Amino acid sequence: MAAGGGQGTMTLAFELEALKRLAEPSAAFADARTWTKYVGVVSEKPTYVVTNFTRKERIRQDFFSGPRGVKESLENVMGQFDTDRHVFVGTTDEDRSLAEQTDWEYLPVEEAAAAAEWPLAGDDEPVEDPFEDDSRDDWP
Repeated sequence: MAAGGGQGTMTLAFELEALKRLAEPSAAFADARTWTKYVGVVSEKPTYVVTNFTRKERIRQDFFSGPRGVKESLENVMGQFDTDRHVFVGTTDEDRSLAEQTDWEYLPVEEAAAAAEWPLAGDDEPVEDPFEDDSRDDWP
């Protein structure tokens, strides 16, 4: 997945959980934008969950699931975005199955990250949320 090589030939869809596995989702999205024509996020989660994540990460997507599930979203995106390749980056066997059912190429997030040189988030890195810190004794 060399940068700048194939703009206009690929539509790339990240499953939300795959995007969350990346250490720098916004940087990966920006990089993908340099060698794809369209890039977006699909998920079974409610629209507001995807919107909140992409807004927080400052990700501008060309498409997203909306109220539809992943399968219907992939079918709709393929019908609307005419490119030579449609690649779905996911995390599970279910994601692989959905890609096969909808004629998308499937790529596990670990392989996509390795090919594009995107760092994965460490599984053991705690997510910092000051509102969930029970150990602080200076909170009322």
